[in-house]
Amino acid sequence: MSKTTLKIAALAGDGIGPEIVREAIKVLRAVEKKQGLSLEIVEAPIGWAAIDQEGKALPDSTVALCKKSEAILLGAVGLHYRDAEMPKEKRPERAALLQLRKQFGLFAQLRPVKLAASLAHASPLRPERLEKGVDVLVVRESAGGDYYAYPRKTDEVIEVKEDGSTAHRVRRAIDTTALSASEIERIAHVGFRAAWLRRKRITSVDKANVLETSILWREVVTEISGQYPDVTLEHMLVDTAALQMVLRPWHFDVVLCGNMMGDILGDVAAALVGSLGTLPSASLGTLRHGRTFGLYQPAGGSAPDIAGKNVANPVAQILSAAMMLRYSFGSDPAAKAIEAAVEKVLAAGYRTPDIAGPGEPGIKPVSTSQMGDAIAAAIR
Repeated sequence: MSKTTLKIAALAGDGIGPEIVREAIKVLRAVEKKQGLSLEIVEAPIGWAAIDQEGKALPDSTVALCKKSEAILLGAVGLHYRDAEMPKEKRPERAALLQLRKQFGLFAQLRPVKLAASLAHASPLRPERLEKGVDVLVVRESAGGDYYAYPRKTDEVIEVKEDGSTAHRVRRAIDTTALSASEIERIAHVGFRAAWLRRKRITSVDKANVLETSILWREVVTEISGQYPDVTLEHMLVDTAALQMVLRPWHFDVVLCGNMMGDILGDVAAALVGSLGTLPSASLGTLRHGRTFGLYQPAGGSAPDIAGKNVANPVAQILSAAMMLRYSFGSDPAAKAIEAAVEKVLAAGYRTPDIAGPGEPGIKPVSTSQMGDAIAAAIR
């Protein structure tokens, strides 16, 4: 019987993107051989790389490739020092990343945050706060809310001073947030189902003391919780959640939140393990080609300050590839093989600069490519 070919669109993008995607593909090829898979990996430009090649951040040819694929492996987009070259609506963050999420209905972002025992030194928290470990899954609604609602604009308005004196013109910016009950319902189901597979505890984060969208969020999540009686639900305001993540990280299992809050809390959670370089993410949509279509990328950004120096940590990109194998292709053994290889290499002391603790015994400083080589070798 012939193998089913798994089709992947690899979009390296900007900054360190090409370096870390290269290592992820290296590891995918190793697990492909070991697990007897058949992977078709086709690369295409996105971000500033695409602007330079084809004039826009998300070329039609890249979109066409993604439509023919069953998953997207993304590096990073955005180069802050080039922002002045393009109107804001044509910059990669909006014109590429947000458009990809919208185009493919990628409404659920999963960001697992787990502290490996061998990297405990990298956490900024005191050892006593880490005794019970850090193992959090942030489930973020990523297709609505602040990042997509309109109107959004910057304009000028006439403002009258409090004393009624001469009016003058001032600049004003407007952002809008909006969420429907159906949008909240679908992400809530993702969160509760994820909690089923973990410790059966979910913390729903909102700002229900201030925002109308958060009041609706809390109401709908509470309603959905009735369908999952074996999962414990708690509600928490976002400012309290940020505080408690630092004070009591062990308290959290699944954290369910809206778009902007999830964006922020995901990075707060990432700080618990000391580096974005080890944290993957998955943005999932509905079924396409009979599979759960997803976009898989590191939790960090393009890091242009270290681009081209072969020092970036590829672990997050590699673990994102593992999530792709699990969620889009249903190959849990292949995903576990990659995760086990990463754990083995880290336990052996291999470290890129971002996770190399000062004075840590048994350290083996490595480059981006050497880390990829070590993980691929551990799979073989």
